[in-house]
Amino acid sequence: MSARRYGVAVLCLLMMLAASSVAQEKNELGGVVGRVFISDQGITGPTFFDNTIHSGKGITFAGEYARRFFVAPLFAISGEVVAAYNPDEDLNAGDYGNAVVPSNYKQLFVTPAARLNLFPATAVSPWVSFGGGFAHFSEGNMLVYGGANPGKSTTSGVLEGGLGLDVRLVSRVYIRGEFRDFWSGEPSFPLAPTGHTRQHNFFVGGGAFWRF
Repeated sequence: MSARRYGVAVLCLLMMLAASSVAQEKNELGGVVGRVFISDQGITGPTFFDNTIHSGKGITFAGEYARRFFVAPLFAISGEVVAAYNPDEDLNAGDYGNAVVPSNYKQLFVTPAARLNLFPATAVSPWVSFGGGFAHFSEGNMLVYGGANPGKSTTSGVLEGGLGLDVRLVSRVYIRGEFRDFWSGEPSFPLAPTGHTRQHNFFVGGGAFWRF
């Protein structure tokens, strides 16, 4: 056997042994902290100055659990559940005398998903995720410029698409950077109709997880 073929054989063997070790670590549990970004929304038929709904960049906390069902040297397939909570999404629109949106609302996304990791046996593994679940929006009682909020809390279906990168830190501890889009229904804004029924909630964050 030539030195080149011998080297390739050793490399394949090492990858298979590493994949076998990774396969024994079937579960992942961790958390991510980041922000949610929501595009401005124009209000239809406005008669006041600020006719655009501006959203803040709420700090969001996500808990993530995954279980691997298939592991090979080149890729691994997992089922995951992501629960992301934004406790304070600030809003602004309208003006004094034309209060149209609540001052803030809370967001909760729960999305089971399938995840594909590339090179799961290495220290650096990129991945993509796709799934669906539900979103819940809990609105504040008061409008931005005063008055009771006529809107109500809502729940809708949500589609999740994401991509990220896992990097081994020590032993079974990994750090993770990720981007996810939670495509959900819109909150209830009866005084500020946008003409849309859904919105993108872009979550960008980083955190760590333990594989066991």
